[in-house]
Amino acid sequence: MNLPHLAQRMFNTPLAIHPNKAEVMMAAVMDRFGISKIEAALAMEDDDYYGYDDNRERNTRRDPGYDNVAGVAVIPICGTLVQKLGSLRPYSGMTGYDGIRQSFLTAMHDPDVSGVCLDIDSPGGEVAGCFDLVDEIYHARGDKPIYSILSENAYSAAYAIASAADKIYVPRTGGVGSIGVITMHLDWTQRIKDDGLKVTIVTYGKRKAEGSPYRELSAEALAAIESDINTMGELFVNTVARNRGISANIIENTQAACFMAAGGVELGLADGVMTPDAAFRKLLSLTGA
Repeated sequence: MNLPHLAQRMFNTPLAIHPNKAEVMMAAVMDRFGISKIEAALAMEDDDYYGYDDNRERNTRRDPGYDNVAGVAVIPICGTLVQKLGSLRPYSGMTGYDGIRQSFLTAMHDPDVSGVCLDIDSPGGEVAGCFDLVDEIYHARGDKPIYSILSENAYSAAYAIASAADKIYVPRTGGVGSIGVITMHLDWTQRIKDDGLKVTIVTYGKRKAEGSPYRELSAEALAAIESDINTMGELFVNTVARNRGISANIIENTQAACFMAAGGVELGLADGVMTPDAAFRKLLSLTGA
């Protein structure tokens, strides 16, 4: 895994991810590299981060991104969610919104597909790209049955996607929720000072470097970040409220908490506690398979 590039995507950017997952990722990054490697991260190409190879691209051209099981397209959504992965399938512990969208649209227009199963087990991921995908799935309701069938958890951005389906089913040990947004500002200034380095940032526009890890976070910058997070959080709450047909106040009052299966169903965040196999058979019964 390209840890420097991962750090760039983790810090100073809005995330819709389970907080425990964010803490684990942060600990892994901080433990395995220091400030001296940050410079190398700036030179990394996207292909390095994604583990790109030509064979994967050629396979993607032949692969619709889902398995057709008795007329139901099973679209895997697992691991950390990112805006662009360049793969229709989960890859290196990540799933891309771009791949989910392409697979979903292909399935909806595939005459051999009569229903769609979003096979989800994910702590969430990036905000960027998430809600456009959620709207795409939501507005496709009614064309074909769409079920979100959790093999375990759907938290944060993964729950946003799950909520766009007609129904959500979660296993008894699974969980839903974490309907909130988080960002982590990484301040390298003390480490730079300890290493005997000095960073000079030259900008046109006093807010151009706002939130930079090479400057202490000012009160003005913090207020701007908080404003953005609040805006995204409200979008998240209102989107889930629309998708699930429940009050935005109910969603907001969860305060981004996570709920095990039965608790999630009680709140209206899921439709039933059911094993993935049983939920899939229920979907098959709708499609006439």
